[in-house]
Amino acid sequence: MRKRKPKKRIIQPDPRFGDIAITQFVNNMMLQGKKSTAFTVFYDAMDIVAEKSGEDPHKVWKAALNNVMPQVEVRSRRIGGATFQIPTEIRAARKVSIGMKWMVKFARERSGKGFAQKMSAEILAAAKNEGAAVKRKEDTHRMAEANRAFAHFRV
Repeated sequence: MRKRKPKKRIIQPDPRFGDIAITQFVNNMMLQGKKSTAFTVFYDAMDIVAEKSGEDPHKVWKAALNNVMPQVEVRSRRIGGATFQIPTEIRAARKVSIGMKWMVKFARERSGKGFAQKMSAEILAAAKNEGAAVKRKEDTHRMAEANRAFAHFRV
């Protein structure tokens, strides 16, 4: 690479739970730079999670995120005129990032009234190993397993 690596931005922990991962999640949720609105919606969703599950919403959210994070993915690589789907392990930061993006994406696609309701439903489903985000993870793992024969092409 010609350029030096970009320095990591320091993310402040969220005010309610004091967790940097929640701030990162809210940053993924945020639309048009409205961070305070995104925090409000997220905390509303967490209140709904606490009400429905009767447990600590932070723990439920952490469990949901762990259930959504993929371990492997397939990457396309062109070898001798043919393109192969090569399964590769995902580094830790990318796992978290992909898991968060999937949770937000599939919460937006859910049916329901208000984004806080949709997000809480997705968090509760993911915590129980259900829901569209967990299904996406399983599909990704299945695809990697099916292409395990090409793992020797890994770079």
